[in-house]
Amino acid sequence: MRIVMFGYQTWGHRTLRALLESEHEVVLVVTHPESDHAYERIWSDSVAGLAADNGVDVLLRTRLDDDPGLLTRLKEAEPDLIVANNWRTWIPPEIFTLPAKGTLNVHDSLLPAYAGFSPLIWALINGEEQVGVTAHMMDEELDAGPIVTRRAVAVGPRDTATDLFHATVDLIGPVVAESLDRIASGRTDWTPQDRSKASFFHKRSVEDGRIDWTWPAADIDRLVRAQSDPYPSAYTFHRGRRLQVTGASVSQGRYGGTPGRIFIREGEGIVIVAGAGARDGRHHGLLIERVRTEDGTDLAATEYFRTMGGYLTAHP
Repeated sequence: MRIVMFGYQTWGHRTLRALLESEHEVVLVVTHPESDHAYERIWSDSVAGLAADNGVDVLLRTRLDDDPGLLTRLKEAEPDLIVANNWRTWIPPEIFTLPAKGTLNVHDSLLPAYAGFSPLIWALINGEEQVGVTAHMMDEELDAGPIVTRRAVAVGPRDTATDLFHATVDLIGPVVAESLDRIASGRTDWTPQDRSKASFFHKRSVEDGRIDWTWPAADIDRLVRAQSDPYPSAYTFHRGRRLQVTGASVSQGRYGGTPGRIFIREGEGIVIVAGAGARDGRHHGLLIERVRTEDGTDLAATEYFRTMGGYLTAHP
């Protein structure tokens, strides 16, 4: 098959690598220009560089709508299939329906859940037991077309978003290879998505890492692990200054009082009272283990919090 690929960052890079290693011909690659967005400067293996290294023509585009020149170029490429992964803007119908075999989209969630953006981070925050990669045929609704191939991995009890990234990005090659084999064989009996189980999430921003101390400690623990390096860390404020929380867990003991209170040392960490119902003393706190100050200094929590008392807050 003749294939055109749309993709960006490491997800797109892994997809393009799988295509280049297949028996099929990659005739054109379309990718985004480099970005300064905090979540697009990481996992940023160059799709354009990989394509150029393999003699494949590359087009840089931010958006695809209202671009007659691009449509002409795609028609000239005569693709049998388009394959997309981590394309960040809308792909219009005149493009995704152009190839005879349609457009295969590769998405890093177990669709129909976690369509949209940053699915691994949202899934970890929400306590999902599995994450994965889904390849589906594109239709008019984003991430909603019938499923060709899907593979899952378990979420471990202390996994971070970084761990889950590495686990799922390694699924891209096998998912793409299996999907190409199925499509090339002439199959079209794909599995429709159960739209009653669908969910759709927006892009992460710095605001989404702000800690709300009325959340239960287990939820805040997952937020900290979801915002693991190299992602922007979860953060709070102490004495008016921003403080990143880079290591935490749920306390062994149960502690009562007001959410956000810097309470007591437990083991190698400092307990912060957490949860909307914390006043009854029946809930665990968040055990902060490591922090990063505004100047970028990484410290053990026991070094940073030399005395107890005072509060961590959501705002300065």
